[in-house]
Amino acid sequence: MNKILSSAPGRVCLFGDHQDYLELPVIACAIDRTIQIIAEENGKDLFEINMPDVGQQRTILLKPDFSEIERGDFLKIALKVLQKRQIVPNRGYRLTISSNIPINAGLSSSSAFTIAWLQFLITAFSDRSFSPKELALLAYETEVIEEGSSGGKMDQFTVAIGDTIFLDTHTDRVQKFNDLKLNLVVGVSGLSKDTFGTLSHLKSNAWKAINQVKSQNSEFDIASTTVNDLNKNLELVETSLKPYFYAAVCNHDITQRALKTLLQEPLNTHVLGELMNEHHHLLKSYLKITPPLMDKMIDAANNNGALGSKIVGSGGGGCIVAIVQDQKQEEIIEAIKATGAADAFSVKVTKGAALN
Repeated sequence: MNKILSSAPGRVCLFGDHQDYLELPVIACAIDRTIQIIAEENGKDLFEINMPDVGQQRTILLKPDFSEIERGDFLKIALKVLQKRQIVPNRGYRLTISSNIPINAGLSSSSAFTIAWLQFLITAFSDRSFSPKELALLAYETEVIEEGSSGGKMDQFTVAIGDTIFLDTHTDRVQKFNDLKLNLVVGVSGLSKDTFGTLSHLKSNAWKAINQVKSQNSEFDIASTTVNDLNKNLELVETSLKPYFYAAVCNHDITQRALKTLLQEPLNTHVLGELMNEHHHLLKSYLKITPPLMDKMIDAANNNGALGSKIVGSGGGGCIVAIVQDQKQEEIIEAIKATGAADAFSVKVTKGAALN
């Protein structure tokens, strides 16, 4: 195969931020911003990789040294992961990697990058076929397990499978909503974020709080507890950890209510928007992951007619997303930009990773 085109979309988390690492469900969708790899055989024993969007070039030998891999080098880590499955490159390619997904902004550019790369490698060097779910698990192994990261599976599953999904991160069960009509606006703050640090801090505190309850109630299960038991269980948590426990329980409840809304016809986007605002309140006031600029962006979207808005991803920077009505779309985009945001644009729900 002389030429391969592999692409993968970005993703937006609609409900369940900071829930997947607790093995709680999430609702997310793939968006029509993509990473694309164009690969052509080069007759050499190496990969020549050109990334014009970030002004970078690099070469990787077909059989690289895996003894020392820099953190975040998903190109090499993916080669290591596939080698375990006896998928080993035997000829070189010249690759051009381009993207219109904002980097380090909470839209899963890294997972899109990893999945597009894995998809190319499998296509070029294996006769085996991998389902979208299997591709997602390979990406999860690459980005999280091999890295010892605090992340969950939401990004990889959403990017690989596409459309809008409800993902049970404990069992990997996926409920897919095909062709869901959502008008979304993304606002890019331009603020960099410490994904690994933020996730590690919040995950650690959430699990400490959960384990404090478990230590005094052996039958406690975060996945089956309800808001009705919240006050009773909060009494078992030390004061400094109460916000993390409260957010975990309430965000789980919001995600379940959002699922019920998605299952109803016709889709009530006004209810989804209200739930999104509830979710953001917890992320802002309890997990405290929204900088002032992003608070302004959220307020600007909601004050100009958005049905609901929230921060996306690990927090501390990155993006917001708003559910909007068609006629308000441009007004909301301009209002977000007027806050000093780096950018704002509309996105549609799209399909998952693909070979073009």
